[in-house]
Amino acid sequence: MSGNLVDLAARARRKLRSGASVLCGILLLALVAVTVIDVIGRYLFASPLPGAPEYTELLLMAVIFTGLPAVCLDDGHITVDLFTSKFKGGVAALQMFFSRMFVAVVLSVVAWELWQHGTQLASYQEVTVYLRIPLAPFAKAAGVICAFCAFITFVLAVLRIPRGVGGGS
Repeated sequence: MSGNLVDLAARARRKLRSGASVLCGILLLALVAVTVIDVIGRYLFASPLPGAPEYTELLLMAVIFTGLPAVCLDDGHITVDLFTSKFKGGVAALQMFFSRMFVAVVLSVVAWELWQHGTQLASYQEVTVYLRIPLAPFAKAAGVICAFCAFITFVLAVLRIPRGVGGGS
């Protein structure tokens, strides 16, 4: 693989990872704010934040799916390498290729299922109980993010980008 491709991949990884990290941080701050406001309102003023559980659920989902691209870019999926840590050279590269392809396939299936679920939620016009926020756009957005992550992982596998190049770890 050429050095230019590795450099391009490193820059793209850093930028995408930084963007996802900043957005995750903002969403986490919003989650903390909702929790603090709800607790203070509940215990000091006997008036909890209306819809706080729904805000919390939606923000938590947003944090998880916003962070997923950073995990994919860093090859940060949970792994158990009892045997694979001994692999060297071509065998290690082959193992990395197949594990990335497996992750890409799984993420593609999850993306498809989330999109289908979003379509089903839209057909029922499903909304949250208290705030009446439509749920379909959240499910579909999660599906699109999973599809993007499947694409990222597929590209990393096909181009044989080394693990950790530009990942910051």
